[in-house]
Amino acid sequence: MFTILLVLLIIVAILMTGLILLQKSEGSGMSGSSAASMFGGALTGAAAGNFLTRATAWLATIFFVLCALLALVSAKSDVATQQSGLRNELVQQAADSSANPDMPDAGNILDAVPPSPETK
Repeated sequence: MFTILLVLLIIVAILMTGLILLQKSEGSGMSGSSAASMFGGALTGAAAGNFLTRATAWLATIFFVLCALLALVSAKSDVATQQSGLRNELVQQAADSSANPDMPDAGNILDAVPPSPETK
């Protein structure tokens, strides 16, 4: 479920970026050249502005809904299955260091390093 929502979010973000770039800005933006040629002149002037503005608003709404759904899905996920490999490795090293007293403790590794001559 998480992967499907994430893929949809990426697709919506790409589409929204494209629509934002097509909109007319004060410097005419990219819409002056590409919108007219891409839609055969059907979306020029006010019609292009209305369509692009409404499409961007819909995509932005979908984007925020997908973000909220992703947050809910990830919050409900089992925490034990999302533990990182680094955390598991650190726990394993801590267990190994307690079993082997010759190895320095990971928490005290900085205590074993002598201070540099500049710091006193």
